[in-house]
Formats: sequence, C-alpha cells, structure tokens
Amino acid sequence: MSSRKGQRDAARVVREQLARERRRRRTIWVSAAAVVVLLIAGVVGWAVWSSQRSDDFTTPPGANAAGTGIVTGGGPVTVDVYEDFLCPACRQFEQTSGSTLEQLVAENKATVVYHPVAFLNRFSTTEYSTRSSAASGCAAAGGKYHEYAKELFAQQPPEGSAGLTDDKLIDIGTGVGLDRGSFGSCVKDDTYRTWTEHVTDDASRSNVTGTPTVKINGQPLENPTPDALTAAVAAAGK
Repeated sequence: MSSRKGQRDAARVVREQLARERRRRRTIWVSAAAVVVLLIAGVVGWAVWSSQRSDDFTTPPGANAAGTGIVTGGGPVTVDVYEDFLCPACRQFEQTSGSTLEQLVAENKATVVYHPVAFLNRFSTTEYSTRSSAASGCAAAGGKYHEYAKELFAQQPPEGSAGLTDDKLIDIGTGVGLDRGSFGSCVKDDTYRTWTEHVTDDASRSNVTGTPTVKINGQPLENPTPDALTAAVAAAGK
C-alpha cells in the first residue's frame, strides 16, 4: 500500500512539473509575441513619424521639385553642393571654388543646387547651423539666396561659439538688399526651420556624411577644386 502511494505521489510530482513547464513555455511564447508586437508597432510608429516629419515643411521659392535645395542656373549638368554655414571647409570651398560655380552657371553649362544642411549644431550653443540655414531660406524667398550665403561664409563665426544672433542674421540680409521687415519676420518666426530639417534629413539619406560635399549628376566629386569642377562638368556634359 505504501509502495502504491509512493508511486502515486511520484506521478503527481511529475505531472505538476510537466504542468509548470507547460505554463513556463506558454509565458515565454506570450512574452516573445508581445515583444514582437511592440517592435513592429515601434517600427511602424517611427516610420509614420519620420514620414510626417519629413513631409511637413515649408519650401522657399527657388527650391528644386524635391524641396531639398535652392536652384541656380539652367545648364544641362547638375551640380549639387551640400554646405553648412558653420563649416570652415565650406567657407574655404566658397572662397576657392564659388566663382567657378558662378562661371559655370553664367556659361549655361551647369545647374547648381545648393543644399544648406545643419550637420554642425553640436558645435554651437544655439543651433547656429539650423538657424543660419533657415535664414538662408528666408533669403531665397527674397530672391537673394546666393548673395546671402556668400555673406554668411564671409562672416562665419567660430565653431564652439553661440554663432551669430538672429539680429545679426537679419542685418546681413538687409546688407545684401533684403527687406528688413519681411526678411526679419521670416527669420524671427523660424519660417524655414522645418525646411532645414527636411534638407538635412534628405542629405543623410543620400549618404552625405560631411560638408562640403559636391556631386556632379549625382556622382560625388572627391576633390572639388576649380579645375576639377570645370573638368567634371565638361565631361558630364558630353
């Protein structure tokens, strides 16, 4: 009798162990399924948010169809220039190659698309890259993007500083012929901040990792010196 009771107890213990194991496995599968659902929801949510963020922007006049840059000229070869107004190398590029781009446009050999990105906000205490890029959108609205951009580089603040104040950005615009009232309101209202975010996001998706970056018909030009620019545009135009 004692032996049968012991067998029944042993069997009960085994059944309980098996039941606990089944419950543990169910818990693991339910938890795993919940994690997968959360991950999917997170990915979908991020995609929706990213799409909305990318699509909700105000484009300044003079931008290309994608709203990612300001167009100058109408030549057959497209030159994309990605620049950050806080970038010292961009300032140097403007000083050495800016006139070459102007000449290529004047000779109707190239269409130059300027993409004012905000990559260097971390090197400013006031998000100067974003503020100056947004201000350049205001300048584009007034038909003075190129003149304004050149002056921003001429008066470029040092990295690590607060950058130029909004009032100074407005003064620079007035200095290149923009109306202080409308241009000033545009800068103060951050009218083109969302556009700057769009331009910057698009540049990152286009594998632009630094500034200045120059592309000729979509192909990166490694060393965009004046001679290299002229030769690359000539080759692409054949």
